[in-house]
Order: sequence, then structure tokens, then C-alpha cells
Amino acid sequence: MTFSIHTLGCKVNFAESSAIARRLEELGLRRVEKPSCPDVVVINSCSVTAAADKKCRNLVARLRRACPDSRIVVTGCYATRDPDAFAGVADVVSNFEKGRVVDLIVDSPTHNSQLSTLNSQFFPAYSLGDRTRSFLKVQDGCDYRCSYCTIRAARGPSRNPSIDSLVEQAGAIASAGVREIVLTGVNTGDFGRSTGESFIDLLRALDASQESRVKSQESGYATQKSLPHMRHHRLITPDSSLITRFRISSIEPNLLTDEVVEFCAASPRFMPHFHIPLQSGCDRILGLMRRRYTAAMFADRVAAVRRSMPDAFLGIDVIVGFPGETDDDFAETVAFLERIGPAELHVFPYSVRPDTPAAEMPGRVPPRKIAERARILGELSERFHKDFCNGFKGTKALVLWEGSCKKGVMSGFTENYIRVEAPFDAAMVNTITEIEL
Repeated sequence: MTFSIHTLGCKVNFAESSAIARRLEELGLRRVEKPSCPDVVVINSCSVTAAADKKCRNLVARLRRACPDSRIVVTGCYATRDPDAFAGVADVVSNFEKGRVVDLIVDSPTHNSQLSTLNSQFFPAYSLGDRTRSFLKVQDGCDYRCSYCTIRAARGPSRNPSIDSLVEQAGAIASAGVREIVLTGVNTGDFGRSTGESFIDLLRALDASQESRVKSQESGYATQKSLPHMRHHRLITPDSSLITRFRISSIEPNLLTDEVVEFCAASPRFMPHFHIPLQSGCDRILGLMRRRYTAAMFADRVAAVRRSMPDAFLGIDVIVGFPGETDDDFAETVAFLERIGPAELHVFPYSVRPDTPAAEMPGRVPPRKIAERARILGELSERFHKDFCNGFKGTKALVLWEGSCKKGVMSGFTENYIRVEAPFDAAMVNTITEIEL
């Protein structure tokens, strides 16, 4: 039997799709790539915006036309929030029963049943599709009630597995030769709700697990002093089963504590790279959004990171066109962004989500004005990113090289997430080298 998987949306979905594919392959199924028509097509859907919903519907319609004999299984957030949108599809499986996807395909009701019944349970997942980097799912769901968001309905309450199980998964990832792990979740920093542990406990345990590997292997592998402008004191050569880099995919500003910042600054493995959702630089709009911080609190977190890691990459999410956002409110956000000067912006035009408080709020912003505000912030992001990268020109950096090759060129990332390119060299893939930027 053959199968394919289409993943829409976030890194959590990507990790879950990888886990499903790995299990299907273990059971003897063969994965095929587009444009083949396999026996089974799995679609892991996203529902963060109306555009994401439409993209999923269009994908289903296209696949039904192109592959009428393929069995289509839809799971993910859109399948959870609105299963009726997929009438005529063979199987629709909610996030709360994602473990059943494999059961349905192989017609086996037992091997994953412990993961398939209650939304308080956790579907463990990590990706292995890329030799260089793996997304490790450490948390799922959200207890926040932001007025524009449907995540709680689509993903359920905040929950997580034990630290011990995640350390074990990190060991399996390392044994596969992967050099970097990105910790991902729906509200990653809220880790600990299910087990009474904390996010900083998880970071310490993952760091310690690799340190113990270092000590057991150190006699056989070289270490190297890092460069003066970077704060990491040691690089392990990547020819052993070690994770040399951890990144935190995204963390809410109210959960980015001094303890987390200081730990990451001191660790040789946790990279100076944070992705922090802001959504608005205007306190009035933050209040309407039901966010858990003010602009001043957000600026304080940015300052805390820069005190400990002056070279850190800071990516920031911003929503434009939220109901009630005036020209003055938007100008306040732009001015705030200019003051804090992040490395990059991820700009999201506001999208009406049914059954959310924001959907009923007055002051709907016209689409043309939303598009114009998104354009302005897009240009601002390009300037921020260029300025950030130019600040490191002429310095030396450590780059982890990736395996993809486009027109004879390979790419990789520095510790602080600057993307660089070089002529493709297969011997460099999944190694860390020192270069001048």
C-alpha cells in the first residue's frame, strides 16, 4: 500500500505528520511523493485563518479530481473545528484522536489506541525528514483565550508529556544523526501543565542530556573555542550522535522569564534566537485581543534578551487590521517596532474566525486598509532584517549546513539565525564550519 502526506500550517503539524509517516513506514507502507496518486492521502490541516481553511478545501477538491481512487484522510485543526467542511471525504479525524489516523489506514484498532480517545492526552511527535534539523513537539493546546483565536477549540487545553519522555525522544533524534532540535508546541513556554514540571526544567534536562553524552565521548571528539563576538564557549564536532543546537520555536512574552533568558545565554547548546508574538504595539488593541502583557512589558523582555545575548535574533509576530484598530493605533505599533528594532517581522492580516469574540466586535477594518498596513510592515521587516544581517558583516560565524541544493548552491544558518549560502559541497552537509560573513 502507498501513501502521501500533505501538511499545512505550523511546526507542530509538521512534527505530527512526520510521526504518522514514520509509523506507516514501520508497518510496511511505502511513501510516495507528488504527483503520484497513492492508495491513501493524509491531509494535516490548518485553521489559523480563513485563507488556511480555503487552502485546505482547495487541496481536497484538487486531489479528489486528480486521484479519484485514492482514499483521503483529513486531520488537523480545520478537521477538528469544522468536520462538516469535508463531506464526501473518506475519513475526518480530529486532533484529539490523531493517533487513530494510522489505525484507520492499516485497519488496526489497537496499536495506538491509548492516544486516540481524550483531548487531555498527548500525541507525541518529532520530525526526521531533514538530516540537519528536527522539530520536537513538547506541548499541545492552549489555556489562553485570546479574542481572535480558535486554537483552544482546535487543539484543546494546554498539556504535555513528561520531561523524561522528551529526553528519550531527543536521544533518538540525536542517534539519527540530526544536529539541531527545534522545540515546538502550540504554547511552548506553557510546558508543565500536565506533569507539574516547568519549561526551564525541560531546558535544563535537555541540555544536561547532551552534556552527559559529551562527557562520555569527549576523549574521542574535538572541542573548539567559539569566536569572541559569540557567547558560546564550545562546539562539538558533529560526527557523533550529539545535538549541538537547540532552538525555541516560539514563546509568549509573559513566559519568557529572566530564568529562561539567562539559562539560554549560558548554555553552549541553546541558540541566541527567540520568536516572540507581539500582535500589536498598542495597549488598547492588546486589551481587545485579551493578550497577557502590555507594550512596555514586551519591550522589557526584548531588553532582557539583549542584555544577556546582544547578538540574538528576535522574530516578532504582528496582526494588522484587528477590529477597532485605527490609523493612530497602527501608527503606535509602527513606532513601537521602530523603538525595539527586531530582526524580522511575521505579519498576519486579521482574519475573522467564527465563534470568537473578535468576530462580533465593531470597527471592522476595510480589506484594502489591512492590505496597506501589511505592506508597510512587510517593508519595515525587510529593513530590520537587512540591518540585522549587515551588523555582522566582516565577522566570523559558525554555520550548520543543510542538505538542499538549488542551482548548485547550499545554505545554512548561523547560531543567531542568519541564513548564508555557499557552493554546494556534499561533504559539508550537516557539519558546522566557521565562515566570514
